[in-house]
Amino acid sequence: MTEDRATAPDGARIAFDVQGSGEPLVLLAGQANSRHWWDPVRADLSGSFATIAIDALGTGASDTPGHAEWGTRRFARDVVAVLDELGIARAHVYGTSMGGRVAQWVAVDTPERVGALVLGCTTGGGAGGVPADPDVLRPLAADPDTARQALTDLMVGPHWRRAHPGPLSVLGDDTMTARARREHRRASARHDAWDVLPGVTAPTLVLHGTDDAFAPVRNGTLLAERIPGAILHLFEGARHAYFLERRGEASAVVLDFLDAHPLRDRPRP
Repeated sequence: MTEDRATAPDGARIAFDVQGSGEPLVLLAGQANSRHWWDPVRADLSGSFATIAIDALGTGASDTPGHAEWGTRRFARDVVAVLDELGIARAHVYGTSMGGRVAQWVAVDTPERVGALVLGCTTGGGAGGVPADPDVLRPLAADPDTARQALTDLMVGPHWRRAHPGPLSVLGDDTMTARARREHRRASARHDAWDVLPGVTAPTLVLHGTDDAFAPVRNGTLLAERIPGAILHLFEGARHAYFLERRGEASAVVLDFLDAHPLRDRPRP
């Protein structure tokens, strides 16, 4: 593993690491989470690809500037800065939850930098965004213990949790400042790429759990309908962290899709 930092256009330092070898694959985590979101499944992907996991602004070892633009489109520019730092002209991009929102902007704004695109448990926002039931989200604003349990229940089901009792990697980055957490929530909530999604040219795979109450599954079906040629794969009974609950299936589906769309075989737009 190598760890480094790239410099964003506004001077912020964006941390990332590289694991594995092969064609480059960018991994983008969910809201208010560092690259450690990917720890439980990263080995599945880095066995075939050079995985590049990024700490979004305000998470992990990345900067938390006092004055900065925050938003999914800005985070996408940070991804490009990382690719530039590594000297990578084009990479596959796999984003989940808020990371999937960021991945949409990478594909829209810099199509020449994206090979294949994988969007998991995410939404296009705007007119195509299907919000969670307010009753589902209300416990997240309660005391810390109640909020953590509620978030755990949104991520994974009880049967999976009983079989995997250790710490969960998808419950947020405890090192974040309160301001960074607020900015991540706003960035995720304000995401709206709906009008430009028909312009995505990358081969696209959309993944979603059917029991995802955090980002209802209709978001996934709408995304797949909106992006030309997109393939939809649903994980029956899985919640938001489908890639944990259905690890074997999810990792295999992603690897098969990426193998079917090698960088060398796809002409630039």
